[in-house]
Amino acid sequence: MPQQITTAFSKLLAAIREFSVAQRTIAVIGLALLVVAAIAVTSWVSKPQMRALYTNLAPADASAIVDQLTSNGVAYELTNGGATIMVPADQVYDQRLKVASSGLTPVSESGYSLLDNMGLTASTFQQNVTYKRALEGELSATVSSMAGVETATVQLALPEESVFVSESPDPTASVFVKAKGGTAFSDDQVQAMIQFVASSVPGMKSTDVSVVDASGAVLSAQGAEKSAASSKETAEYETRVSKNIQGMLDRIVGNGMAVVSVTAELDYDATERTSEKFTSNKDAQPLTERESTEEYVGTGNNATGVLGPDNIAVPNGENGGNYTNSTTERNNAVDKVTEHTVTAPGTVKKQSISVAVDDAAAAAINMQDLQAMVASAAGIDEERGDVVTVTRMAFDKSAADAAQQALQAAEEQEAAAAQRLLIRDAAIAAALLIAAIIVVVALRRRKRKAQQFEDLEPLDLGEVMLTREENRINPAALLDEIDMPVLPELPSDADQAAQVTERKRQDVGVLADENPAQIANHLRELMEVKGS
Repeated sequence: MPQQITTAFSKLLAAIREFSVAQRTIAVIGLALLVVAAIAVTSWVSKPQMRALYTNLAPADASAIVDQLTSNGVAYELTNGGATIMVPADQVYDQRLKVASSGLTPVSESGYSLLDNMGLTASTFQQNVTYKRALEGELSATVSSMAGVETATVQLALPEESVFVSESPDPTASVFVKAKGGTAFSDDQVQAMIQFVASSVPGMKSTDVSVVDASGAVLSAQGAEKSAASSKETAEYETRVSKNIQGMLDRIVGNGMAVVSVTAELDYDATERTSEKFTSNKDAQPLTERESTEEYVGTGNNATGVLGPDNIAVPNGENGGNYTNSTTERNNAVDKVTEHTVTAPGTVKKQSISVAVDDAAAAAINMQDLQAMVASAAGIDEERGDVVTVTRMAFDKSAADAAQQALQAAEEQEAAAAQRLLIRDAAIAAALLIAAIIVVVALRRRKRKAQQFEDLEPLDLGEVMLTREENRINPAALLDEIDMPVLPELPSDADQAAQVTERKRQDVGVLADENPAQIANHLRELMEVKGS
């Protein structure tokens, strides 16, 4: 290895050796991060870029294409729940050609794109069929994009145009849908499909659309007068009226003392009516007025007369006749009123209300007044055929009493549980308070004891004999010479001298534990004094 490289490497090692522990740790972490970043960048650069081969595939088509890619040894990824297949970007077109050559047609042209390739020489029949296919494809794609729909197919039956407009049949449609995950479609979803298809085709009514699911169940039959939406609106109307009446009765007879049942029949037929009414005003001036007069005066001798008896003409004594004719024509003003009425679906056709009131609660109530109030609150129209029945009868209160007892028992259990919880919390709080008091007392005693030792004067160990021959201290002699503070007396049955010695020994031990430096200084001073 060249000398320059060796020298530089040696300087680098020397600089590293001079690092502290923290600097070395930071350097190792930084080096590890650089290695990880380099590995990640290398993996990202070496990974092929994926592009979509096909999207929105049916499960059967996706399975067939995946099998072909596996047999060809092509890497792939599945996204969008398996409906989209991703392959390397440089193999997208090659694999599409191979899939097409194998006979698979995962993506078929539909919708208005069919009209793009229509030639100028196409016949009228071809144009109509192509337009029908394009409209069916657009409707199928839109229905398939709804939430919860896996696949959908729309078939249209469009009548041919005819010069006899009054005899032209209405167009019809059938919708085949398959739900995702085997779930069932709600009434609102089925109604949305029907309204969408009916509104997309001119002249089509919602009753001319039938919906069938993958299991063969008919979700909406063609020609059905009442749909799921109408049943839902009827139930909502009955619930609203029943709630209003029940709220009024609860305020009058009390909660649970009245039961209301409402049955309504709504008219969902949309009708239109046009009427014209003509009136004239006699005081109004005529719009136009015309008068004409004709007069005739006769001058000749006419062989005319009146036939007398036996058909003998009798002369009238005049030589001629006069003729006068007068004609008057007036065009009076006439008021014309044209009324066009459209009846919206959902109006009440008939309703029946039945009310049962508890006998005990309704004892002091006039039932006729109560029935009138119910009829007024529900908007009863007798001409329409509405019926209101208010009956007083004895209610079965066994279930209510059992529920009340169960509720009372539950409340008592909750109260007992709350009381037990309160007692437990109080016991815990008391225990914590006692523990805190004990800790505070112990700390204060310890602090007081330490303060007592700090307030003690330096101990005078007295004259302790320390000879160089023995080179050691006699603890017993030192203890006898130390002037210790007076401590509480020991039990009276012990020896007085032993008690004093024991107290001094304990004091010296405690002092040595608390302040060993002070004991060492006293012993050192004593040794120096005795040594001199």
